[in-house]
Amino acid sequence: MSENFDRRLTPARPEIAAAYLKGRVTADRYVEGFAMEVRDCVVDLRREPRPDAAVDTQALYGERVTVYDEEEGWAWAQLARDNYVGWIAANTLWRELSAPTHRVCAPRTFVYPGPNIKLPPLNALPLGAEVAIADERDGFCVTPELGFIFRKHLVAREARAPDFVAVAETLLGAPYLWGGKSWLGVDCSGLVQVSLLMAGIKAPRDTDLQEAALGAPLAPGAPLMRGDVVFWKGHVGVMRDSATLLHANATHMQVTSEPLEIVRARNEGAGAGPVTSVKRLPKEGAQSA
Repeated sequence: MSENFDRRLTPARPEIAAAYLKGRVTADRYVEGFAMEVRDCVVDLRREPRPDAAVDTQALYGERVTVYDEEEGWAWAQLARDNYVGWIAANTLWRELSAPTHRVCAPRTFVYPGPNIKLPPLNALPLGAEVAIADERDGFCVTPELGFIFRKHLVAREARAPDFVAVAETLLGAPYLWGGKSWLGVDCSGLVQVSLLMAGIKAPRDTDLQEAALGAPLAPGAPLMRGDVVFWKGHVGVMRDSATLLHANATHMQVTSEPLEIVRARNEGAGAGPVTSVKRLPKEGAQSA
């Protein structure tokens, strides 16, 4: 390669690269790619095109991706929300693009074949999934591709949650999963990213990228407040108040709320090192998600 790049965010391999990278990276061929849409509730994005490969992140129903290569049932793609690159099972992607109108605002919501909660669900969608709503009936929204979704579990796509911490709090107790981004399993940076998404703030996927991109650093020892984002090397959490941290963590293997000082001491004792920074997000002017 002729230029240093982050493999997580750059669609380039020795044999193939995105056309817009021509002249910046060296590859055997360059392709334009084509848009597709995630049509499974939660889809793994893997480092290699095989089912036992490591999962780096996930994509949620309704997300757009750009596909640059296909190999034996796998699509090498870049996610539109955060630019992450990896391999997705091709049968979870559709070439026909929808025009999403709403987002799921509950931790998880069922999709029914009719406007009746006693019917057996057809599917379940995670927080942040996007759907196109064609009609409303009896307290449900109707999406032609899926079925009926409880109206109060959806918000308009342009709606912005006033408090991203309140969004994160809805995932308390969710199991910890490396690379996860849903109630079925979420990791520390996934919790931050999806919560900020619902507040209209675009955030990168991994902790190092989030630390570089989000907010302004606080001086060491400065008083903390709700919404401050606390970083360690490889870990992140958000403050619920001046003393309490909410985070997805492998100690409890779930999303928990506990005193920051307990987490700080535990991390240092385990060799994870000290807090590397605390960031405060601006109240205005956040980048739209």
